[in-house]
Amino acid sequence: MYAVSVSDHFMIAHSFRGEVFGPAQRLHGATYTVEVEVKRPALDANGIVVDIGAFRDVLRAILAALDFRNLDEEVQFAGVNTTTEVLARHVFDVMAERIRAGALGGDAAGALASMRVLLRESPVAYAAYEAPLS
Repeated sequence: MYAVSVSDHFMIAHSFRGEVFGPAQRLHGATYTVEVEVKRPALDANGIVVDIGAFRDVLRAILAALDFRNLDEEVQFAGVNTTTEVLARHVFDVMAERIRAGALGGDAAGALASMRVLLRESPVAYAAYEAPLS
């Protein structure tokens, strides 16, 4: 299986509901490093998994919609604890939509087998979401 990964980062503010979150129940900031990896069993006619430039541009556009936002005020996250796990799934879902819409060009929509989105919230802690794309 071939794989290509791109990375970027975004900064947000948010708070959590529930005693399990301790002081994170208060409004606080977070800077996430994001890595998105796509896999496919065979390379395309150009000898690539996807165009890395297009892949990075799509990721940047997705993260731009979150960057420097207070997620507590964003309608799409109303009533949701925006944990690292939840944000990894959100990035996955939006990226999958863009792939299906042809944003990575060529035959990517039908040829990519799976995708993994990993969000690092610190050098020692991260969460990821991975699933097939078919």
